[in-house]
Amino acid sequence: MSELRLTSEKRLRLFTGRGFPELADEVASELGVPLTPTSAYDFANGEIFVRFEESVRGCDAFVLQSHAAPVNKQIMEQLIMVDALKRASAKRITVVAPFYGYARQDKKHRGREPISARLMADLYKTAGADRLMVVDLHTSQIQGFFDGPVDHLFALPMLANYVGSKVDRSMLTIVSPDSGRVRVAERWSELLGGCPIAFIHKTRDPLIPNESVTGRVVGDVTGRTCVVIDDMIDTAGTITKAVDALFEGGAKDVIIAATHAVFSGPAVERLKESRAVEIVVTNSLPIAEDKRFDKLTVLTIAPLLGRAIREVFEDGSVTSLFDGHS
Repeated sequence: MSELRLTSEKRLRLFTGRGFPELADEVASELGVPLTPTSAYDFANGEIFVRFEESVRGCDAFVLQSHAAPVNKQIMEQLIMVDALKRASAKRITVVAPFYGYARQDKKHRGREPISARLMADLYKTAGADRLMVVDLHTSQIQGFFDGPVDHLFALPMLANYVGSKVDRSMLTIVSPDSGRVRVAERWSELLGGCPIAFIHKTRDPLIPNESVTGRVVGDVTGRTCVVIDDMIDTAGTITKAVDALFEGGAKDVIIAATHAVFSGPAVERLKESRAVEIVVTNSLPIAEDKRFDKLTVLTIAPLLGRAIREVFEDGSVTSLFDGHS
């Protein structure tokens, strides 16, 4: 009887939805692998169909989709891709969501509200995801919503290094737009040699979304270059009010730095008209040409995602690379 010899060689496969294929192309280039050919289209009633054009049996699958507008469509398409991979016998499925939709709904502020960030995690698990990979979550507690490994990557070192290369660090103050981001401001300070931090005291009406009342600046900003940091810029109301408050407090210059450029509604006009000298974001979300302007700088997160995917595939340490510390 001839001997049956089993060989098992891991295969990395990268898949992308239609949310932001340009970022997926960059990540594929970083990894040196092609994107797996995929057929995807919408039925007349809006339902989504996805089919992979090559065998995915036994592969280590990474499904990249940025949750850009229309956010619900991008999420549903990614869920359908995960389900298709599970039913086609992929060995392991990692959802790569640079911007994790519904992350702001991570707790109940009042009665009879959902915790939609938890629902998202449950949907991915039910669809068949084994692992999540995300960048700069709104709050770190969301990692605990998913029943499996979560690779929480940080764009913070990349943003901080860019800003640090542009300004005199001895005259730099890191500013949190509210008290909830002070810990993030402290990490910026650590990366930039211990520069001082400040924060804006603000209040928010829970009945009015996307609107806050900016109060006073806590900390010394007089004559200094201030960097206002946040995880995302949605309508830009909060962050542009923070810029005004800093100039009123005596700041010399203000730079805005954020990971996710959601740029909803009046965001672009507000940022153009603000007194900030530069707005620095990443390409975790697509930014249309009509939303780009002279003061905007976009840094790519493709190398970050590529290195993290390679570490996961090779069973290396993601934490040592991306825990946000030098």
